[in-house]
Amino acid sequence: MEELKKKIREVPDFPKPGILFYDVTTLLKDKDGLRQIIEILTRRYQSSGITKVLGIESRGFILGPPLAYNIGAGFVPVRKPGKLPAQTFRLSYDLEYGTDALEIHTDAIDPGERVLIVDDLIATGGTAAAAAMMATRMEADIVELAFLIELDFLQGRSKLDGYNVFSILRY
Repeated sequence: MEELKKKIREVPDFPKPGILFYDVTTLLKDKDGLRQIIEILTRRYQSSGITKVLGIESRGFILGPPLAYNIGAGFVPVRKPGKLPAQTFRLSYDLEYGTDALEIHTDAIDPGERVLIVDDLIATGGTAAAAAMMATRMEADIVELAFLIELDFLQGRSKLDGYNVFSILRY
């Protein structure tokens, strides 16, 4: 895992002073690094009976489709408001400084479907918790939430109490 960490660029003071941004694009552009993370996720979920992989905008769109393909599941985008063309279910949630919202098509998940929620990073956990709440309200069976990176010091996992959480890399 240390080899994967070496492929992630750390950008200080982005998007604002005092923040250390973990830029996964440097890992994703590396064919071996990308292959390794998709293989790790595929091995973990290939026998889990997952029917849908929900990818959170935007980097969940990068990891979700190849994983869904590998495990024989469908892919569902969870997007920022106003990006999906048909009827949506919207959930607003609180951030550290304000609010945000996510949307999913109302016909994206059937009750009882086994879903996996995927994103590149869990920080404070607000976005992931909102996606999980949406899927739960749609009567999905959430198998797990999976992340490439987890920032332990921000304790985002605590907002996902009651859900299984998996992270490939932890800082």
